[in-house]
Amino acid sequence: MKVRLELFLVATAVLTVASNPLRTTPERKKLLLISFDGFRWDYDQDVDTPNLDQLVQDGVKAKYITPPMLTMTGPSHFTTITGRWVEDHEVVHNIMFDAKTNLKVPYKQTLKRSEWWDNGALPLWITAQNQGLKTASFFYPGGGVKYKGQAVNRALVETYGHPDDNETEWRQNIDTVMSWFSEEDFHLVTLYYGEPDNVGHAKGPDHQDRKEIIKQIDRTIGYLMEAITRHHLTDTLNVIITSDHGMTRVKKRPEVDEIVLNKYLNLLKLTSFEILDYGGFGILTPRPGKEQEVFDALSNAPNLTVYKKNELPDSFHLSKSQRLPPIVVVADLGFNLNSRFIIYVNKGDHGYHNGEMDMKTIFRAFGPDFKKNFLSEPFDSIHIYPLMCKLLQIEAEPNNGSLAVTEELLLHSGGSECRRTSGVLMMSILLVVFAVL
Repeated sequence: MKVRLELFLVATAVLTVASNPLRTTPERKKLLLISFDGFRWDYDQDVDTPNLDQLVQDGVKAKYITPPMLTMTGPSHFTTITGRWVEDHEVVHNIMFDAKTNLKVPYKQTLKRSEWWDNGALPLWITAQNQGLKTASFFYPGGGVKYKGQAVNRALVETYGHPDDNETEWRQNIDTVMSWFSEEDFHLVTLYYGEPDNVGHAKGPDHQDRKEIIKQIDRTIGYLMEAITRHHLTDTLNVIITSDHGMTRVKKRPEVDEIVLNKYLNLLKLTSFEILDYGGFGILTPRPGKEQEVFDALSNAPNLTVYKKNELPDSFHLSKSQRLPPIVVVADLGFNLNSRFIIYVNKGDHGYHNGEMDMKTIFRAFGPDFKKNFLSEPFDSIHIYPLMCKLLQIEAEPNNGSLAVTEELLLHSGGSECRRTSGVLMMSILLVVFAVL
């Protein structure tokens, strides 16, 4: 009788626990986000890339991802790290500008200018820090400034003229980042490489030098895998590898008649501000009362599309921007915008419509929380942000992404597997107890 009473009490206790399942939380993993600037989605298809190929087996791959419109380095990287469309985070160009004062600051100099980046959309570093995590940015765009007065815990900023293709330095950077994770307990690190963007601009996306850089990137991925093992991070570090935009070949004379906008309107007379001569994306501020005249004149120019800002397609997610000037010009793929003279020298470029396949980019991910040998359908880069928040187990800031798009890449969703397993175990115990009773 005493044994039955004890068993009955055990059964009652188990039932009580079963009715209030344990809400266990899996151990928090660390996250490394790597961006290879200008890595087009298909760059690994004409080059032998054994390490990138191995990642397909060891983790997940998206067929490609679509960057935001604007397909430029600053705007696109900031969309990834904030989960916000460009019209929301307001980093609307690589060049920092003020259309009222005609201020124009080159890209590398903007990397330390908080007023260009700090517009209310908090990047992931700051969100994670506000929830108790340690974060670092290694050359990642936007990482070297303050947001609401708060700096990233550790930030290295790329300087003007810094070489982007030094393979020895690439490996040293990986060693540095691995030590941050293993020796200083950082939770989130973003690591940026300026290739293959530079070689794509200088030589074009089809040049042999671009293929050599992809091989170098592949060797670097192999070194990364070795470093993760060497620092005993295999079971604790998730890695996402992606990019900001693709690259296309620039069409030049005598192949095509290049665009010179001053042939179609008097820029000095009709506009007070412009950023042209910068690839396939241009912005202009007409002089008072001249907006329609500027629009009509540019509508007659070939190989481009001109928009009034308030009439931009909803899919661009640009029309609500306060910074963007009233007139936006987007060149057809491969054409570059010249203002008054043909001074453009790049053989490859980006900045074109994000629907063009040449603007699509890569996504790879691996680590303890990712599935293996999983091929994902394409998705927009804006959805990477909620995925990173999920991996870090932090509450996301308001964003335009959706975890529903990327959650299928994960092995499980939080502690739900633990709760299901606990429930099955409890039912098994109950069956045994009642069989004895």
